[in-house]
Amino acid sequence: MSRRIKRMNPKPRSRDERDDARPFKARSAKKAGPRPGAKPGAKSPRFAAERAERRPPKAALEKAALEKPVPAKAVEALLPTKVQTVKVTADENNMRVDRFLEARFPGLSFSHIQRVVRKGELRVDGKRVDSKDRLEEGQSVRIPPLKLDTPKAAGELSEGAQKTLAALKEMTIYEDDDVLVLNKPAGLAVQGGSGMTRHIDQMLEVMRDSKGQKPRLVHRIDRETSGCLLIAKTRFAASHLTGAFRSRSARKTYWALVPGLPKPKQGRISTFLAKEESEDDTIMRIAQHGDEGASHAVTYYAVVETAGNKLTWVSLKPVTGRTHQLRAHMEHIGHPIVGDPKYFNIENWQLPGGLQNRLHLLARRIVIPHPRGGVIDATAPLPPHMQQSWNLLGLDASRFDPIENAPEE
Repeated sequence: MSRRIKRMNPKPRSRDERDDARPFKARSAKKAGPRPGAKPGAKSPRFAAERAERRPPKAALEKAALEKPVPAKAVEALLPTKVQTVKVTADENNMRVDRFLEARFPGLSFSHIQRVVRKGELRVDGKRVDSKDRLEEGQSVRIPPLKLDTPKAAGELSEGAQKTLAALKEMTIYEDDDVLVLNKPAGLAVQGGSGMTRHIDQMLEVMRDSKGQKPRLVHRIDRETSGCLLIAKTRFAASHLTGAFRSRSARKTYWALVPGLPKPKQGRISTFLAKEESEDDTIMRIAQHGDEGASHAVTYYAVVETAGNKLTWVSLKPVTGRTHQLRAHMEHIGHPIVGDPKYFNIENWQLPGGLQNRLHLLARRIVIPHPRGGVIDATAPLPPHMQQSWNLLGLDASRFDPIENAPEE
């Protein structure tokens, strides 16, 4: 397991970002003397300095203000008790609908936000929207009456909440004031769905701060995929990290186990993918350019090591971030990921003895610019079922990963 952050010279930032990032610094002391225009008999600067010493430092005052819990009544007073229409500001441009509500009304629960959006009670320019849709500056948002779920103070966490917080700490690979990287276990969903009672987004409720703001998901990985999951702890970090994903500044590496030996041993997969829904399942199918709902998807792959040409450890580098992209792409080239319940369809293929029939896909590493300068570089270990397979097949997890040489797009 790797926990590291590389600090480099940060890129130039706006004045607001510099104000957020820079530490408090003492001003240089000026030579004592009468102030210009001071009245005769006024107290000398020495007494002013003594008064300043008796006052608490500005940093301490600001910290105390931040740590002071926000009264529930004060937060509740901000909530609309009747339907209102607001305009999307420049600062809120390109913000997701659910993040917009969360930012405007701290303390709203995830379930309440999803409910008002799903029922169509919230409208954008008179139309229904999805919680994942992004807003544009100047749009009109109809907001229904909202109900506050008052966040509990840190000292009031229930026994269940304390266990959840401990579970999140156990998953943590890297953490600072702005960013959290979790090693998500296989089988735990990132977001809720039909009949889903436990997922990462719900677990993050226990990490709400004194203002009612909780950490935000920056990206997602499939429920059965384990490994690196990036979380923004502040709105400042969320804006920068989501921007890094949109600009493709984030580099992600995945490890997978597949049947056979892909040829060539290193290659690029470029297709269009579209969602195909049925009564029982939803998968991504290979589509043609121009097909309804089709999105371009690009993946680089590289063979790392083989086990008698029957099974191969491959490293994957997605350039785009489509749903099930890696799983659909490996199936497309004839080497679906071992244990994949949706895309593994090789007839009469037998799972070698000792290997578990679970998805062998790991979000191994993520490298992304840190919001305040430098680079976050986090690595997740093999999950137990994949570590068992590596041991049985004699694969060496410390081998050089050739995907490092894949080009950047």
